[in-house]
Amino acid sequence: MTDAEWAVVRPLLPVPAWLRGRGGQPEAYCHRAILDAIRYLLDNGIKWRAMPVDFPPWDRVYAFFRRWRDHLLVKEFHDRLRAGVREKLGRDVEPTAGVIDSQSVEADAVVGSDSRGFDGGKLINGRKRHVVVDTLGRCWA
Repeated sequence: MTDAEWAVVRPLLPVPAWLRGRGGQPEAYCHRAILDAIRYLLDNGIKWRAMPVDFPPWDRVYAFFRRWRDHLLVKEFHDRLRAGVREKLGRDVEPTAGVIDSQSVEADAVVGSDSRGFDGGKLINGRKRHVVVDTLGRCWA
């Protein structure tokens, strides 16, 4: 992550309790290193345990990700970044129009038949996933 990207992202992250005087131990890893590791994982499609040694240990990175996800911070983080981009482009923070799209994904034999179906148009036996984006192409839901 560049310094300019970090300057935008840093204020959006939660402040640890020990920095707010609420007790607890200082965290052993920098949030920037944790975010770099998560971005690397998402960009390269690797498994958590395959995290290179240049990053913090995979279990610590996963623990941060899981905590942020469970407290809905990942969604809030995404929504704030999207709102910032929309504001910067002179748009309303909340979009008034969206585009819905779907994608059929083949499911492995181990996926239960109750959670998959058949897409007759593409002749794919699997799952269908949907996404809603605003008119700028930013993910909404």
